[in-house]
Amino acid sequence: MSLPPGFLDELRTRVSLSQVVGKKVMWDMRKSNQGKGDWWAPCPFHQEKSASFHVDDRKGFFYCFGCHAKGSHFDFLMQSENLGFMEAVEALAQEAGMPMPARDPRAAQQAEKRKGLAEVMEMALRHYRMMLNAGAAADARAYLDKRGMTAEMRDRFEIGFAPAGWQGLWDHLRGKDVPEEMILKAGLAKPSDKGKKPYDVFRNRIMFPIRDARGRCIAFGGRAMDPNDNAKYLNSPETELFDKGRSLYNHGPAREAVGKGQPLIVAEGYMDVIALASAGFGGAVAPLGTAVTEHQLAMLWQITSEPVIALDGDKAGLRAAMRTMHVALPLMEAGKSLRFALLPEGKDPDDLIRASGPAAMQEVLDRAFPLVDLLWREATEGRSFDSPERRAALDRDLREAIRKIPDLSLRRHYGDAIKEMRYQLFRPQRTEFGRSNGKWSIKQKLQAARPTTRASYLSAAGPDADLILREAVILATAISTPSAVPAFEGQLELMECHDPLNSAIRDIVLRRYHDGTEAMKETIVDTLGPEALDRLFSHPHVAICPTVRRPGEVDLARMTLAEELAKLKARRGLEDEIAEAEEELSGTADEAVTHRLTAATDAVERAARPPSKDKGDFDLGDNGARISREEKGAFEAILGSIRFDKRQK
Repeated sequence: MSLPPGFLDELRTRVSLSQVVGKKVMWDMRKSNQGKGDWWAPCPFHQEKSASFHVDDRKGFFYCFGCHAKGSHFDFLMQSENLGFMEAVEALAQEAGMPMPARDPRAAQQAEKRKGLAEVMEMALRHYRMMLNAGAAADARAYLDKRGMTAEMRDRFEIGFAPAGWQGLWDHLRGKDVPEEMILKAGLAKPSDKGKKPYDVFRNRIMFPIRDARGRCIAFGGRAMDPNDNAKYLNSPETELFDKGRSLYNHGPAREAVGKGQPLIVAEGYMDVIALASAGFGGAVAPLGTAVTEHQLAMLWQITSEPVIALDGDKAGLRAAMRTMHVALPLMEAGKSLRFALLPEGKDPDDLIRASGPAAMQEVLDRAFPLVDLLWREATEGRSFDSPERRAALDRDLREAIRKIPDLSLRRHYGDAIKEMRYQLFRPQRTEFGRSNGKWSIKQKLQAARPTTRASYLSAAGPDADLILREAVILATAISTPSAVPAFEGQLELMECHDPLNSAIRDIVLRRYHDGTEAMKETIVDTLGPEALDRLFSHPHVAICPTVRRPGEVDLARMTLAEELAKLKARRGLEDEIAEAEEELSGTADEAVTHRLTAATDAVERAARPPSKDKGDFDLGDNGARISREEKGAFEAILGSIRFDKRQK
């Protein structure tokens, strides 16, 4: 409907914004200046202890410096009470004592009808509450006692009882002159298909009233007393008042509790919410018999930026969590996410609190994990990734899931988190080969823990020294010019580092290269300590490398990475051929073995530059790393030994 000019301004004048907001917050009087209309309080829209929520009465505007909520009188009512604009105008007009302008007749009639339905629901609620104290409700009261629900809790949550008769509520409401049409439209009765009187929807059930954010009773949930009943829990049918997918049980009280600093907990059912709230977790809500919907998520995020989904720790609870996750992914953005708290298997919040007390529930909440962890768990749990095809399928599934996130910045952070988990799952192993008792053998060594030594890369004896240095040049180049990394990401991931420190740095480079040099260095220092960077960049061969001296030159960095990775690949090819030769020589060997080894040795020589005249070494690039004649001789000795073994066979 259209409003006459000046009507909204008059409303704002009659009721100050601080009056409206003051019903939802506790003002910080040390920071506020009442005389100037300058008010501060903890934000009612997200959890915080400091007063970052500001109200300017002179401008009629509020702003939160934490979650960035902002707006006018009407915006505050719409966000805090989940109202539409006209409902917010009506609520403010009622507080100001101003009559609303004449509406469109049909709209006015519709609003009057909804108001009438809400009054009928309140009459039904009073009837059900009265019935809980009647003789027919003895079993229901005994059940509630067994569940630990005190009289105070029953009053707080307005628990009632629907007797087993077919027309108990119908007759009661008709006796109060409630029109038949209103009872049917409120979803309290159904017409008979046998030509008899309509019959009550709820019979022989413990009744839980469902109120909207404004406190109106809009529906009921009923728990069957008969164990053979087809439906253990039954909700009201959808009506003009009640939309199941847009409603939350305990919405209003939970929003108020969260505004006072409590967490917003999404449980599965009525009894869980009641148990949580009674144990001091007042910010508990529940969807109404279905998985969490898009609209319910929007309602949750209006209350807080990171609700906790607390579900039973069984397979059904985990499936429900994953359904919620997939509903949330396309809606998420910075400041809007979920955490998941899985309870011990076989227990719901009510069971856990009654068995172990509120502290046990708090421990579960403290262990709540972010949505990205659940996404990883869904993609990997119960699966084997022992082949390239299976690993590729994992990558595809995760990419498809992350693509659902519309916020590009958030999507990138999810990609970084998934990369880190993936590297932990497929952490490279170091492969060593050697000869013992006349036989070649393969040894697998897991990468070592966090390195702390500042030893030189060339301090260790053996053929790995130059490889370790070459790895260092590659990593220093990647850190100095991160924009060159994407073209070599796959090769870097497969680079089998011969030094644990190099392996750890390589993983960080692959996770953080999107964020630039400084972010990578900061993560390396935080994760591995400052000595890691010192060791990487302090060696003379690394320090004089052109890519380190001239950071940011993308073409130079790409050429260096391509060259160094090619040489590592050639060297690794020779090692693989020698390793395979051991297996083949244990059976029937032929000339193909020595041919492959000779070819692999030649590949190493082709990857190297011509020998320098003064030192007799094979120069492998401007960084100064070399394959020495001694090392080449070692490979030739290995080859000769294999040829000798073959002749002996």
